[in-house]
Amino acid sequence: MSRPRWEQAGDRALLRRVDDALAAGGRRAGARLACRVGCTECCLGPFPITLLDARRLAEGLAALSARDPAAASAIRARAREARRVLRRGFPGDGETGRLAEDEDARERFFARHGSRPCPALDPVAGACQLYDARPLSCRTYGPPVRIGREDLPPCRLCFVGAARSEVEGCRVTIDADRREDHLLRRLDRAGLRVGAETVVAYALPDR
Repeated sequence: MSRPRWEQAGDRALLRRVDDALAAGGRRAGARLACRVGCTECCLGPFPITLLDARRLAEGLAALSARDPAAASAIRARAREARRVLRRGFPGDGETGRLAEDEDARERFFARHGSRPCPALDPVAGACQLYDARPLSCRTYGPPVRIGREDLPPCRLCFVGAARSEVEGCRVTIDADRREDHLLRRLDRAGLRVGAETVVAYALPDR
């Protein structure tokens, strides 16, 4: 897919700010972070992503298709299989993948499919094949982060045995100036339903 230049530029700026903040937190955390290629705990189970995430993933898949058609084809096949399974009991529109706002239904659905690998995960290497295009949730999983007014705990595999003060000393504030919200509002003004979230399997088109 082709995104307008303003969206690409704004998205790149958002990701740069987020990735820089996480890199700084990672330097403070050092060996307390367990995140490595092959550690795939955060790659299991569906989770909500925004329209901006979905559009970035689709663009990333198109770019991969130009570089490595076989890898892109394998991702599309895994996404098709995931959609086939997830469609039954999907908390929203099972055809389009738009999630409803029923939080209880979402949580039951996510828990039920909590062991299903992400379609973008290479099952052999244990690495994300759309790493540069991955959603913000994927980028922020692992270290302790602050999003808005909410403090989220680190991954259970990170900071094992660390004191609370160590954890808090490595906490990272994500998107403090709300760039993501600004981009989503602009997409909304362009006529897209930014309020409807989806999951990764539905963001990866077949062609």
